[in-house]
Formats: sequence, C-alpha cells, structure tokens
Amino acid sequence: MAAGRRPGRSVVTDDGTPENEPVGEKRRWWRRAAAVLGGVLLAGPAVLVAVRLAGWDDGTWWALPMAGLPYAALLCAVVLAVAAALRLRWVGGVAAVLVVVQLWWLVPRFVPDGDDAPAGAPRLRVATSNNYMGQVSPKSLVDLVREQRIDVLAVEEQSDSAAAALDAAGIRELLPHRERPADRDTAIYTRLPVTAAADPGWPTVNLTVEVGGRPVQIVAVHTYYPLGDARRWAEDLHELTAAAPGRTRNAVLLGDFNATLDHRPMRDLVDTGLSDTHEELGAGLFPTWPENHPDFRGVPPVIQIDHVLHGPALTAVTVSEHALPRSDHRAVVAELAVG
Repeated sequence: MAAGRRPGRSVVTDDGTPENEPVGEKRRWWRRAAAVLGGVLLAGPAVLVAVRLAGWDDGTWWALPMAGLPYAALLCAVVLAVAAALRLRWVGGVAAVLVVVQLWWLVPRFVPDGDDAPAGAPRLRVATSNNYMGQVSPKSLVDLVREQRIDVLAVEEQSDSAAAALDAAGIRELLPHRERPADRDTAIYTRLPVTAAADPGWPTVNLTVEVGGRPVQIVAVHTYYPLGDARRWAEDLHELTAAAPGRTRNAVLLGDFNATLDHRPMRDLVDTGLSDTHEELGAGLFPTWPENHPDFRGVPPVIQIDHVLHGPALTAVTVSEHALPRSDHRAVVAELAVG
C-alpha cells in the first residue's frame, strides 16, 4: 500500500463502476433530489392531461390553465430528456407516457391536412380583429383590409365611437355592407353582396354573402372570457354548438372564441362539422394573445384564441396573424376556397 493513502470502502454506482463511498452517497442524494423534483414538475401536466381527457374544463376554472397545455407538453419533454440523462427510470417512464399522450393531440396541429383547393374555386379572404374595447388604430385596421384584400371583416369589442372612427378612416369605401346590431359589440363588414339577412338560429351576429355565385354564411364570434365567468364562457360556446348542426356546410365562424383547441367546449363546436383553418394548414400553435396587453407588459402572444372555422364546402388556402396598434389580439387573416 502506498504511503499516505487510507483504505476506504468502494461502492458500485448505477453504471457498474466502483466509486468511493462518500462520493457515491452524494451522487445518490442528488439523484433522489432530481427524482423528487421531476415528480413535482410532472404533477401539473399530469393533472392537465386528466382534465383534458375528462373534459373537466367545461364551465370550470380549469379552463384557465388548460389554455397553456402545449407548454405542459414542452415541460414533459424537458423532464424526459433530463430523466434519460440521469437514468431516472420511473420519472422518465411517467414523462414518456405524458409526452406520447400529448403528442396524440398536438401533432395534427403541426401537420397540414394536405387537402388541395378545388381547381378554379372562387376565393374568399376573411379577417377577424378584436379591437380591445374600440381602442385599435382605425387607420391600421383599414390598411390591413386594403393590403390583404379582405372581402369580409369581423370586428369584436367594437364601440359606437370606434365604428365612427373606422368610417372616418375609410372602411366604408372598402367594405360598404355591414351587420352591426345595436345590442352587440361585434360587427361584420363586407364588400360582397349580402344575399340573406341574419339567421336567428345563430346566437350571434351573422349574414350570408355571395362568393362566385355560391352562398357563404358568415358568423362573427365573441364569447365571454373564462377568467371573468367560466360558466358563461362555456354557455356561449354551447349555444354555438347547439346552433351548428345543419348550418355548417357553407359557414365561416370567425372571431375571438377565448378558447384554444384544447378546451372541451371548443372541441365540441369543431366536432359539429367544422375545420379550424390554423390546424388544417399545420399552423395550429401560432399564438394570437396577448399582444401588447397593458396587464402583461413585455409578454409575447402565447395562446391561440382567435380562430377562423369553416364548413366542408370550403377549404383553407392560407392563414396569417397580424399585430395592430392598440389591440391586445393579433388579427387573423385567412383565404378560403369556396367549393
């Protein structure tokens, strides 16, 4: 034995190599701590997955955290990678299950459906903008309509003064026809001939326009927000879902749904025979809110709650999001082929 060296017991580490016992004990302590932390981090996503599978967000406060479910999937993927590196088997196993389950409903939003627009089908360009209590820059909104060659515009949170400001900025020259009931904060502006008045079966502002000789029903949507009253928010979506059967084939529902595709009431609405344009084109995670919200300074858009839904008589061609001054939502512009 070399002079000055003290004998010490060796232990075998998880990878099978001998290690001095104090060092091995310290490493095992860190692994146990990492396992506990991993379990804690996975608890939230596991609960959200259960809520989504059971639909417990329908009319409850669970609607709020459910909006961030895609980020829970990202957290699970990070925990899975760390668990694999540290060989934390049970943590890695739970993380893997959660990742697989969430990929089941997230992957379709990244993958375009691949349905080509019918050859020669007329095109309809629509836009939706939440004007944040009428504070949006009217010139910027009119410029968006002009630059994007919008045929139909749905506006939410539109006050009387904001409507007058839009007229002064030139919206009437571009979109001369409108449907704006006095008791609603939602309006539809269009340059296309209006062929039918509002269908009372829909619980919100709507009209029918003609596109290349084909009728298309436009339904502007603005549901209540779940932070204010989750039950009222769900009821607004339930009313749309109840009205949809028999009315969706040539319909376009667009606006601020205050819901993502992970919310149960929103999924029920889509399941009536509608397609979400973002998801159809593989852009299902492009966020639209919050955009320069005064209560969330410096926070970029993180959730997608503004949507363009359409029935089977239409096919999505393009979709894009646009920031407008003094609006807390990104406007959504979509082009649809009308079959």
